[in-house]
Formats: sequence, structure tokens, C-alpha cells
Amino acid sequence: MSETPAAKGGPILEVTDLAVTYGGVVQALRGVSLTVEEGAVVALLGSNGAGKTTLLRTLSGTLRLHKGRIESGQIVYRGDRLKARDPAASVSAGLVQVPEGRRIFSRLTVEENLKAGGLSVGDRGARAADHQRIYDMFPVLADRRSQRAGLLSGGEQQMLAIGRGLMSKPQLLLLDEPSLGLAPRIIGQIGEVIKEINRQGTSVLLVEQNATMALGVADHAFVLDVGKVSLSGSAAELASTDAVQRLYLGHGGDEASGKPAATRTTTRKLTRWTA
Repeated sequence: MSETPAAKGGPILEVTDLAVTYGGVVQALRGVSLTVEEGAVVALLGSNGAGKTTLLRTLSGTLRLHKGRIESGQIVYRGDRLKARDPAASVSAGLVQVPEGRRIFSRLTVEENLKAGGLSVGDRGARAADHQRIYDMFPVLADRRSQRAGLLSGGEQQMLAIGRGLMSKPQLLLLDEPSLGLAPRIIGQIGEVIKEINRQGTSVLLVEQNATMALGVADHAFVLDVGKVSLSGSAAELASTDAVQRLYLGHGGDEASGKPAATRTTTRKLTRWTA
């Protein structure tokens, strides 16, 4: 099987042999390679400390803020090699991260948070259209547009964080653990939002520990294990493997949707890295 997802429109992102350290000592990524195709949702699974957030920091230009450093490897985004750039340049290029923990401006209103997300967009008409798009996607935010963001529920804050990221008009949206700390019902809603964002034309790289939700919305998936890619395949293929069912799906049951996991008789060989 190919090491990359089935083509949708050519690769929007190609990561090759990426190695990252913190403080020049702690090795967080050890030769990671993955591809995100244009128009696809790609899930990145793994336990705490596997290197998922480090990869997103590297892509979004925030790695240096955490004292991280790229030691080797290459990142190509929309055909151009990414070199050292600040987060603002990444956003301007359409590479936008919604960080773990929401990180909304709690003292600002919902409306003000969304306006902050659109500051990098020069076209006022486009900002206004995107503003309405967010309210159409998240009606609860429209109802609370004048409310301080810190008073929203956890699920509403996550919706606001995603909406603020969308205001920057991303071509590739990097979502870091959007289901973290949310109730199962809300996790299902977040999954539907991710699918809708993708249907509207935005490619998505989704970092998640909730494999049930992630594999339910993704086209392709990778598993990170101690800084290395250990498994790769279509989302359906990964969901059917013994390893993913045992480690991430809890005996193969689909808790969020109530649907049974893929049967093991359909398991196919996946791409594996052993280096």
C-alpha cells in the first residue's frame, strides 16, 4: 500500500523525515513522514507524549516559542518548502492551528474573538461573509455573540476556537485535540463540524486521542508512537486493525456513534515504519 492517502487533488502538505528536539536534547520527533492531500481530512493518533502537538507546532511556526528546533527533514506546503517562519506568516499562507485547550480570549466577547481571528484578512467583505458563515455553522455562537467567551460552556468555547481559526481563511486547518474534555454528545457534534468544514473546501489535519471520532471523520490516518509513525492507512483500515481497536477503540466498540467497529475479517495490510 502507498504511504500517502488516495489522491484528492494532489498533496497540500508533505512532511519527510522530520526530526525535532527540545533544548537540543529531548527528541520529540524521529524521522516523521506523512502527507495530507488537498481536500482531505487526515487524522493523527497517538498517546500523550507521542509527538502529535510537536508536529502541529512545527507546521504552524510556533515551535520556537516552546524552545523546539528542527534538526532535519523537510516540510513542503502547497509546493513550497517551509523554512523558519513566524506564526503570522503561516496564517497568511493559509496554515492555521486551533491549539489544544481552546486558548480563546476569555475576557472578550464571542464577536470580538471572531473579529480577532479575521485580522489577517484584508478584505472587509470577505471577513463579513466569513463572520456570517461561522454563525450559520454555530448558531449557539450567534445567540451569544455579546457574551464574554469565558462564560461559555466547554463545547461552546471549542466551537468558538474553531470559528476563530476559520476566520483566518485557512487552506489547511490544524486541529489539536478538539474533543479534549468534552461530553460524548458534544464530541459527536465536533466531528460533524469537522466534516462540514471539509465539505466547504478546507483540508484538515486532525490530532486526536479520541480515535472513534477521528477515524469516523478522516479519509486517512497515521499513528505516532514515541515520535515515529508506526501505522498508516485509510481510516477504515486502521479502525479494523487489532492494534488500533485494542489501544484506541476499546475492544472495537464505537462508543460515540453506537455503531460496531469494522470487522476484523476486513483487515488489510497497512503501511508500517520500523526505522
